[in-house]
Amino acid sequence: MFFKKKESLSGSVEYIVAGLGNPDRKYENTRHNTGFIVLDKIADTLSVRIDRIKFKSLCATAQIGDKKVLLLKPSTYMNLSGQAVTEAMSFYKVPPEKTIIIFDDISLDVGKMRIRRKGSDGGHNGIKNIIYLSGSDAFPRIKIGIGHKPEKWDLADWVLSSFSADELKKLNEAAEKSFDAVRLITEGNIDKAMNLYN
Repeated sequence: MFFKKKESLSGSVEYIVAGLGNPDRKYENTRHNTGFIVLDKIADTLSVRIDRIKFKSLCATAQIGDKKVLLLKPSTYMNLSGQAVTEAMSFYKVPPEKTIIIFDDISLDVGKMRIRRKGSDGGHNGIKNIIYLSGSDAFPRIKIGIGHKPEKWDLADWVLSSFSADELKKLNEAAEKSFDAVRLITEGNIDKAMNLYN
């Protein structure tokens, strides 16, 4: 073949970076879409657009250092995130240890980050589905705080509520740190990422 798509990069995908959220426009800028928001910011930093339809997702390939990565936004709705993530893992033969998941966490203040090498689903339905369908909990994960649920709020209403302008500013700051954390993880330095940002 003489011509290559501009997005094609040499070598195969070594890492998947998946941001979790819900695809409908009505969910844009809601707390449960933090994974999408942060992944879009990472894509901006890498000067790529997450707009290719594959693996029940919108995705893009990008280069982080010397690693080729797939940026993935599942279109399956949060509770079925594992369908998209495991399909991409299977296609590229990427193990859980090289599949980084970015998602919202109600136990952390808005914009606060927590990086983990692996672990349980912590009650998060997107992570629960990924663990169930992959048969592994060994995913590096970047949890981004969306704020504790106020007492009077129902949990579903809270995670689907919108961020304020001030909260979005904090989220943007977390996205910048998340890019650096992803870079460190793809370099094999997850411990350094945890020490810096936890």
